[in-house]
Amino acid sequence: MPTPFESASLNLQLFDLRREPVLREAREWFLREFNPESFAELVAALSGERNASFRMVIGYWDLAASLVTSGAIDGDAFRAAHGEIFGAFSKIQPFLAELRTATREPDICKHMEEVIFADPTAEATLARRREALRALAKARSSGETRSAS
Repeated sequence: MPTPFESASLNLQLFDLRREPVLREAREWFLREFNPESFAELVAALSGERNASFRMVIGYWDLAASLVTSGAIDGDAFRAAHGEIFGAFSKIQPFLAELRTATREPDICKHMEEVIFADPTAEATLARRREALRALAKARSSGETRSAS
């Protein structure tokens, strides 16, 4: 088990990685604009120019979560420092089984899933984040429509 100092140090390093400009832009797109309502919409997004952004965000969070599942970072410390992982996972969780089947990759996001569901309030948190992010996207969309008129 890592010491609190070791967990804090690794969490800070992960936070620093998030500042990388390409990853930062991909995360912004993922949280603000990527809002699939169906597996078909998810596939459509992955088939377009944002495929690399999707893979970057999912890859980053699964890698970060793997530091918890491997024992390098304490899970509670990680979840406290990186709440964004819940928002990111909430976007794909409804379609994860289909994504795993379609890609024949049963381990896609397995570290994210394990870390998130170690939290006893995970289901409620995911539902809350999913709805909040969709509401924000809808509000932005209607605001953009009004300003365009």
